[in-house]
Amino acid sequence: MNSPRSSDRTTRRQFLAGSAAVAAAATCGWMSRAEDGQRVAQIAISLDLEMSAEYPRRGMTEWNYRKGDLDDATKRYSLQAGELVKKSGGVLHFFCVGQSFEQPSVNWLKELAAAGHPIGNHTYDHIFVKAAKLEELQFRFKRAPWLTGDKSVPDLIRDNIAVTTKAMKTAAGIIPNGFRTPGGFANGLADRPDLQRMLLDLGFTWVSSKYPSHQSGKPKEAPSDEVFADIVRAQKEAQPFAYPSGLIEIPMSPISDVTAFRTNYWKREYFLRAIRESVTWAIETGGVFDFLAHPSCLVVEDPQFESIQLICDLVKAAGPRAMIVGLDQIAKRVPK
Repeated sequence: MNSPRSSDRTTRRQFLAGSAAVAAAATCGWMSRAEDGQRVAQIAISLDLEMSAEYPRRGMTEWNYRKGDLDDATKRYSLQAGELVKKSGGVLHFFCVGQSFEQPSVNWLKELAAAGHPIGNHTYDHIFVKAAKLEELQFRFKRAPWLTGDKSVPDLIRDNIAVTTKAMKTAAGIIPNGFRTPGGFANGLADRPDLQRMLLDLGFTWVSSKYPSHQSGKPKEAPSDEVFADIVRAQKEAQPFAYPSGLIEIPMSPISDVTAFRTNYWKREYFLRAIRESVTWAIETGGVFDFLAHPSCLVVEDPQFESIQLICDLVKAAGPRAMIVGLDQIAKRVPK
C-alpha cells in the first residue's frame, strides 16, 4: 500500500446550499453534525501513486525496484478518478513516491494539485519505515546497497521522506499534505514513538499508517458472509485518533484493492460489496471510512471506476449525513 487545501468546500456547498445558518457554519472551516444533530460521516478516497507488483499482468515484479516509474495507463486512471470525484463534489487524496519526479514530465501531478486534490508524501523509494536492517528497507537497496552510503537505517528512513518533500516542492510546487507509510501496520506506529517524533520533526501533523487486521477468506474462493462481517467490524479499528506524542493517526480502511485482488483473487462484485457495507457502516455511525487503493491495480481490476463511483453514490444518497473529504479534513476533527 502502499494534504493543505479547503478540500471539502465543494462537497459542503453541494448539500448545505439553501440553509443560511448551515452555510455560515461551513465557512468557519468545519461542520461536524448534520441539521438533525447526527455526526457527519467523513468518507475519504485515497490512492497511492505507485506501480504494483503483478500488474498489469501476473508475474511482473520488477516494479518492486521501480515503484515510482508510473506508466501512462496509471497516470490516466489517476486523472480520470480525480475528475470523477470532483464532479461528485469531493476531493481525492493522493500519496506519491518521490521516484515519480524523476520522470520527464510531472504535469499530470501538477494538474491533480491544481484541481484541488491533496497530495501526500509516500517516501521516495517506497521504503519499509519500520526496518531494523538495511536489507529490510527496500528491494532496490538490497540489490544495490551502495546507494545507501554509510548512513544508518534511521537516517536513511528520515532522508527518504525528507527528499520526497523536497522533490514535490522543487519539481511540481506541491507542499506535501500528510504522510502515508508504504504498507500498513495493524498497530500503526504505536510501537514506534521514535518514528512519531521523526514525522513531527519533519513537519507532519498526521500520518496514515494503520491498517487493521481482518479476514479476507481463501484465495480464489468467494468470501463468506463471515468475511464481510469481519471487514465491517474492522472499520471500528480504523477510526482516527491521536498518539501520546500528538501525532494524529488516520487509518486505512479495509479491504484494500491489493489485498482483495492481488492476494485473494477476488471478483469485482466481492470488492464492491465490501465497500458498500463498510461505507454504509460509516454513514450510519457518523464514522470515518478511508478507501485505500492503487491506480496501477484498479486500472486492471476496475477499469470503469465502479468502486469510486459507488462511494460517491453512497455519499450523495446520504445527503447531509456524509461528505467526501481529504484526510487533512479528517485530522481536524480528531481531539488532541
